[in-house]
Amino acid sequence: SSLLGVWCFSELFFVKEPQDVTVSRKDPVVLDCQARGEAPITITWLKNGGKVSENERIYTLSNGSLYISEVEGKKGELSDEGFYQCLALNKYGAILSQKSHLTLATISAFEVQPLSTEVQEGGVARFACKITANPPATVTWEVNRTTLPLVMDRITALPTGVLQIYGVEQKDAGNYRCVATTAANRRKSTEAVLSVIPASDLKPFHKPSIIAGPQNITASLHQTVILECVATGNPKPIISWSRLDHKSIDVFNTRVLGNGNLMISDVKVQHAGVYVCRATIPGTRNFTVAMATLTVLAPPSFVEWPESLTRPRAGTARFACQAEGNPAPKISWLKNGRRIHSNGRIKMYNSKLVINQIIPEDDAIYQCMAENSQGSILSRARLTVVMSEDRPSAPYNVHAETMSSSAILLAWERPLYNSDKVIAYSVHYMKAEGLNNEEYQVVIGNDTTHYIIDDLEPASNYTFYIVAYMPLGASQMSDHVTQHTLEDVPLRAPEISLTSRSPTDILISWLPIPAKYRRGQVVLYRLSFRLSTETKVQVLELPGSSDEYLLEGLRPDSVYLVRITAATRIGWGEASLWTSHRTPKATSVKAPKSPELRLEPMNCTTITVQWQQDSEDTAAVQGYKLYYKEEGQQENGPILLDASDLEYTVSGLGECTKYFSTLL
Repeated sequence: SSLLGVWCFSELFFVKEPQDVTVSRKDPVVLDCQARGEAPITITWLKNGGKVSENERIYTLSNGSLYISEVEGKKGELSDEGFYQCLALNKYGAILSQKSHLTLATISAFEVQPLSTEVQEGGVARFACKITANPPATVTWEVNRTTLPLVMDRITALPTGVLQIYGVEQKDAGNYRCVATTAANRRKSTEAVLSVIPASDLKPFHKPSIIAGPQNITASLHQTVILECVATGNPKPIISWSRLDHKSIDVFNTRVLGNGNLMISDVKVQHAGVYVCRATIPGTRNFTVAMATLTVLAPPSFVEWPESLTRPRAGTARFACQAEGNPAPKISWLKNGRRIHSNGRIKMYNSKLVINQIIPEDDAIYQCMAENSQGSILSRARLTVVMSEDRPSAPYNVHAETMSSSAILLAWERPLYNSDKVIAYSVHYMKAEGLNNEEYQVVIGNDTTHYIIDDLEPASNYTFYIVAYMPLGASQMSDHVTQHTLEDVPLRAPEISLTSRSPTDILISWLPIPAKYRRGQVVLYRLSFRLSTETKVQVLELPGSSDEYLLEGLRPDSVYLVRITAATRIGWGEASLWTSHRTPKATSVKAPKSPELRLEPMNCTTITVQWQQDSEDTAAVQGYKLYYKEEGQQENGPILLDASDLEYTVSGLGECTKYFSTLL
């Protein structure tokens, strides 16, 4: 009965969705899909977004699942590898399932093979091998072609393919190789010889040294992660682990393998961070450290999901959706299983879906899909459109009047037809310039025909329209009107940087104020400067188009204080804080000129910075310092570069973001 309750509540939903699967070539596979709701329900399958063409080898079972009798792995169009989704359809609409990634089992050649080594008795031997396989291979070790017995206190085989032998003995000498095994394959590495040299009787003190430290690692949720740490020294060092951020290490999921390797099982997002391995000689302060970053990737999960709505014809529907994950998930919207594209009436921004001037065809099931490299999830909501005749006509004679830099008064007249049925008005407004601006809505009572909108940005054009609502319907949109807000004084001063080209000058350069703090067009800049030892301030005014000024005739080896103020046509904003700069000492050494920079975006998150040395500049360059910053954020750097370097690539930047660079 509880299931029936769910059915009544929900018009259409999945009980089972297809999951990621890895199969061997020629093996059969079933991708599950079961939907419930009001019958009849039809199921169709998509591969990489296109319809699956069914035949004797690939077909849909009676329960909706997809059956492939012999998986093909040929390159090109015949391969069955790809992303599969099922689409369920009934009278209310259609819903699309999450994506199932079908991959073929593979195993590579060895990328790292064990290398022969000579080790002194009592020392540490380490062999490594690495192979890529899907699903992952199990790595075991052989010595002289027989399985290596693992003496737990002395010999450790890490699941990552590393073999560590502590306190090496003469009997450990031999030929070592690793064996990688999957369900379908078995690979053997080349052999490496371990030679054991007799130990000398003298055992001098030997500082700790980490011969194999942890490596940066990126792991998916629930995987097992191994951070290796092998150290030598005399006496034998003790290994301990900590996090760089001083948070405690999760004791429930973490244990030490062998002589100091850290194993984190069932890895979670909170395990991400920088881990520090410390090797200390017991009873001394002699220690050394090595560190590595663990990055944890996580599939999307919903923080906010859309709710079903009932709306009158010509009304407005808003669906909200937010997801988290690593990498940050991308959000898209589907209507009856098909991707929605923004048009004049239907808009998507900041992961919201807004449908204005609803028509009967908007009655459908909508889904929010969040996806990243780790997977996809979908949530669903239904929009039910209620029809009503005798709608009021649109409000008319709409006019707008500017009140201030943030407020506009809107006034209108009641609908000519059926105005007695109006229970409320909704005022809609958005910025007139730019694409995909968010539309805002305010609902007010039917007893007024004017409204002041007072949360607007200065020096901006806005478009307004009004809709009249009755209990089960709404009028058409009124005519649109556009009106601008007044300018205001800047909210912030520009950010300045100070450099000297000689002992007697300071080059003051500044960045444009971001639009939201500029509040209009900057027409003037005012520079104030003084010696730190004097109170007398000198002032200069410069045109709003300038972005630098060279102060000359200054004292060498002296601290100057500089600040800047910007003005719009309305007046002056606040001044920046005083910034100090010491001019260089007057020596025979010439300071080189600042190089001119060329910035070249390589992709969404990478910029290459290039520069040339001025051929006429006689000063000897000993190196460069590169700084960069995201607009309105803290500066990163310096990155120290050699005199021979004439380019540098900065990666890991924010997507579609403005950056500024400085080179000294």
